[in-house]
Amino acid sequence: MTTSVRIAIAGLGFGAEFIPIYQAHPDTELVAVCQRSEDALRRTADHFGIAGRYTSFDAMLENPDIDAVHINTPIPDHAAQSIAALRAGKHVACTVPMATTVEECQAIVRAAQESGRNYMMTETVVYSREFLYAKQLLDDGTLGRIQFLRGAHHQEMAGWPGYWEGLPPMHYATHAVSPLLAIAGTLAESVVCQGSGRISEDLTAKYGSPFAVESALLTLRDSPVAAEVARSLFETAREYVESFTVFGEHATFEWEQTQGVGHVLHVGERPERVEVPDFAHLLPAEIAPFTTRGVYDDDNQHLSFVQGSGHGGSHPHLAHEFVRSIVEGRPSAIDAPTAANWTSVGICAHESAMTGGTRIQIPDFAAVRI
Repeated sequence: MTTSVRIAIAGLGFGAEFIPIYQAHPDTELVAVCQRSEDALRRTADHFGIAGRYTSFDAMLENPDIDAVHINTPIPDHAAQSIAALRAGKHVACTVPMATTVEECQAIVRAAQESGRNYMMTETVVYSREFLYAKQLLDDGTLGRIQFLRGAHHQEMAGWPGYWEGLPPMHYATHAVSPLLAIAGTLAESVVCQGSGRISEDLTAKYGSPFAVESALLTLRDSPVAAEVARSLFETAREYVESFTVFGEHATFEWEQTQGVGHVLHVGERPERVEVPDFAHLLPAEIAPFTTRGVYDDDNQHLSFVQGSGHGGSHPHLAHEFVRSIVEGRPSAIDAPTAANWTSVGICAHESAMTGGTRIQIPDFAAVRI
């Protein structure tokens, strides 16, 4: 590998948010982009001055000048493309979720082990300023012992690409699951889930999932703490919210429940509005500005960026962690076994809901062997 990590980005909807970050990062060179639509590919590559252009993901993997691939393609493609890139000797960053089945998660863990390359799931919430602030409150003792964790992600997906239609709510649960497990410093052990409400028959038909809302209870590995996660995707009236609450012995941090109302720190029984700081100081100066702005102007921002309020300034943190894990020769913070656990919580939760609330054990992905 050269001094700079040579990056390619696949998928230029949400993925384009990372283009200027990698172009500015002191340890990377953005050498190629990939998108199926040739016209859209040309427009984006021309705008950012990128010479390497591919409409075929497999053809891009044949380029020996690419060290790492950042995958931002549709959910059904994540597993196959991650495995193909790892087998091609590329480091892989992939947007959430890791895969759509437990078996796919196991296959990615195995491919990462076999290849010796890094895998990282680019989960935004655990690098949001809200999470970094809550972690700071835990580390400095403000919260005291964690007593309970709650996560929620409610989002109306009408109008999104067709593969989203009728997706089981828990199959896209990592935004609500990840902050709970990350701040607890452990993995999920088992899950029980109930489905609630019904979506229309035309939505149900695609995945066979009838539920408007799925709500899960998690047990955590080697921990007395339990966690609760709620998800909805369709036909449930609610302003967009990704949120988590950390119930502590001395204080509780609660992500704002309505945009603009403000985050709350409950000290004892006394609620106080708190200003969550930005954490750009943790980043190289070249990419620090990207915690507070995206790629596009107000008329062209990707919908995930608009609805998610910029994902809490997480994008440059994610890119930086991925790159530094490669440069330093260490596993990424959200490596393959961790990503598999976080993703499988949702997969197993939906299985539980479909069987009336059966307790499902989360596989031990660290035990996957070549």
